[in-house]
Amino acid sequence: METLMPEPQIFVERTLALIKPDVVDKEEEIEEVILQSGFLIVQRRKLQLSPEQCSNFYADQYGKVFFPNLTAYMSSGPLVAMVLARYCAVSYWKELLGPSNSTKARRTHPHSLRAIYGTDDLRNALHGSVSISSAEREIRFMFPEVILEPIPAGQRARDYLNLHVKPTLLAGLTALCKEKPADPMTWLADWLIEHNPNKPRLQHQITEGEHQ
Repeated sequence: METLMPEPQIFVERTLALIKPDVVDKEEEIEEVILQSGFLIVQRRKLQLSPEQCSNFYADQYGKVFFPNLTAYMSSGPLVAMVLARYCAVSYWKELLGPSNSTKARRTHPHSLRAIYGTDDLRNALHGSVSISSAEREIRFMFPEVILEPIPAGQRARDYLNLHVKPTLLAGLTALCKEKPADPMTWLADWLIEHNPNKPRLQHQITEGEHQ
């Protein structure tokens, strides 16, 4: 009996990552770990938040005992905000971060980022969105100019690929097989740029004056 393989699913999430003020000097090595873990850094900026902005960002923590110390800590210097993208970005980033308490992280998740770079429960080095809805809110907060469009998944993703990607890609792969270049990836990239159906085309209209 023939086994039907399920069609691959395309689902890319975005999440917000913050490198907090006390570890900004470790920015490059932290970003290297992020990239090696399969994330794409879609957007990045360095900024310093005021205590009021920190209060707004952490509004869901308002009223808790640590809230004043949290806003003071997060506004104490520049931080780095990044939009990270990959499959299941929210959960994978939380896993890479480890427990929010850095002391606990060193006991239970010694290879996590908070275990390596964090100090204690408050100064835990990095922030990650806890859910997809939180990620959307936090990304809009840190990157107000960003446009967050719904990312297609399931049948919508397949329909999009079938309509907009596969026809051109299939033609390019066919041409690639005929050409057999030494560097197939570069050749295919150049071919796709050249044969992009959405590529703007300039039309030169001859005016009556040009005929004379």
